[in-house]
Amino acid sequence: MRGLNPLSSEKKEIKIVDHVFQPKHEILPKEDAELIFKKFNSKPSQLPYIMASDKGIQGLDAQPSDVIKITRKSSTAGESVYYRYVVEG
Repeated sequence: MRGLNPLSSEKKEIKIVDHVFQPKHEILPKEDAELIFKKFNSKPSQLPYIMASDKGIQGLDAQPSDVIKITRKSSTAGESVYYRYVVEG
């Protein structure tokens, strides 16, 4: 491979948030999160978790107890939305 030294100790950091297949992640405002909980008659602890250190939310400055809205492109639905509850880690 040209240009790569397999013996190099230099670490390469890849930002997956800039990758073309990475869905859009955003912190949901507290008011919007409350509306989601009411709409689905749920509590934050019932959402799937995402760790605050997850590379997918790198740069969002997400804190534990935040709700993340993930918007994915879908070939059948056009767009699908998922929610994750941020936990420590």
